[in-house]
Amino acid sequence: MADAQDRRLPATDRKIRKARAEGQVARSRDLSHFAAIGTAVALMVAAAPQAMAWLKTALASGLRFDATALADADVMQQRLALVSLPALWMVVGIGLAMLAVALLAGVLSGGWNFSLKALQPKLEKIDPFAGLGRMFSGQQLINTLKSCLLAIILGTIGAFYLKHNLPRFAEAIAMPLPAAMSHAGSVVLGGLLLLVLALALFAVVDVPLQRHQLSQTLKMSVQEMKQEQREVEGNAEVKSRQRSRMRELANRRMLAAVPGADLVVMNPSHFAVALKYQEGLMSAPKVVAKGMDLMALRIRDAAQGAKVPVLQAPPLARALYAHADLDKPVPAALFSAVAQVLAHVYQLRAHLQGRGAMPPPLPELKVPPELDPLHDLPGAAA
Repeated sequence: MADAQDRRLPATDRKIRKARAEGQVARSRDLSHFAAIGTAVALMVAAAPQAMAWLKTALASGLRFDATALADADVMQQRLALVSLPALWMVVGIGLAMLAVALLAGVLSGGWNFSLKALQPKLEKIDPFAGLGRMFSGQQLINTLKSCLLAIILGTIGAFYLKHNLPRFAEAIAMPLPAAMSHAGSVVLGGLLLLVLALALFAVVDVPLQRHQLSQTLKMSVQEMKQEQREVEGNAEVKSRQRSRMRELANRRMLAAVPGADLVVMNPSHFAVALKYQEGLMSAPKVVAKGMDLMALRIRDAAQGAKVPVLQAPPLARALYAHADLDKPVPAALFSAVAQVLAHVYQLRAHLQGRGAMPPPLPELKVPPELDPLHDLPGAAA
């Protein structure tokens, strides 16, 4: 009860979508009633000349008898069918038109929504205490009072109209049958137009009323808002574990790629970048692994275990770590420095295999200062 009273926050888009999926849509019955009855009246007015001509013909043929028709019961049944079937088709046509317009009015008031969840059996629907709560709820009370008021107004309009037009109905007795039918039809049409006007006024009021009631029903408490936020964003601890797991998987993939690298550039222990180059297959060397601090040490240990050369080049290691993406070629501005260290490693590897002289010490690498994140800090060059 306290939670229901605390529901003062407007519904979120997620709750509105969920409510629509469950069949909770603002539908105006008064709008559907007005549309259906208004359509019926409009069709009757439009078809009045044809209906009058048909009715005259039907009465003329129905009141014409001869000795054969009186003696044979089948003839009477045939005449009854001839008179009834056109009337039945007319009633069915008007009924189908009323149904289609009523459905269209419902779609216009609340939008198209198809859901079978409202038909699913729920135990709370047969709970007597829950049923009593719904019967005496504020929304149900408003709907009941509105229905009673509509019935009273329509009944009052009909009663006053009949009272004031009763003499006009009596006038039809003294008229010929075609004139009497036309006169009575015009009197009835006036009453129907008044009833349709009353329904239109109720529909104008009921459409925003239903939307307001639905918004009030879907209002949320602070606790519900927090719960939805947790459901949307997910539990922080679970997401943290997922991120940690993803980082660990990514680190494992990088460490698995280190044995296939050509060399590892370090700084000397804070940054480590593993490079690989295949002549003819790659346009430029690419980064297969990179890490900082503990991950840098793990990359160094993996390289030493796989006998991959580890080269101390602090500015280049820092620049590669800051500006080179994993599994992507190194930046063009670092091509020259990377080519120097690769050439040094290849010469050293050839010397160890007895296929060349010992290479000279690695010269100072030309790393653009703007690519070194620690260039302006004291002691960065060391």
